[in-house]
Amino acid sequence: MQRLVEIRSYKLKPGSGARFHDLVVSQSMPLVRSFGMDVVTFGPSVHDPDAYFLVRAYDSLEHRRSSQEAFYSSAAWRNGPRQSIIELIEADWDVVLWLTPAAIDAMRISRARAEA
Repeated sequence: MQRLVEIRSYKLKPGSGARFHDLVVSQSMPLVRSFGMDVVTFGPSVHDPDAYFLVRAYDSLEHRRSSQEAFYSSAAWRNGPRQSIIELIEADWDVVLWLTPAAIDAMRISRARAEA
């Protein structure tokens, strides 16, 4: 059974990549995961220190919509890391596609190897 995968890309303000990553790791990811979102992988792009990606998996478009609505409208996000994070983003965009569990697992493994 395939899952819906969202690949979110960020163009960050010049020189902000390291700060953005620190905020994501220390504040955003724990919060995102506390909302039950399946974060497949995330991190700085290998080609540009001020480019970043986030990959999440969902069961359907409706699951994506409801999960993100719950998260992004929450007080925990709005009163937490939101402002510090969005101040560092110049632009962002999403690509959404269906992938097999094997393809998703390959992305998870690739990120784990990069961190090792």
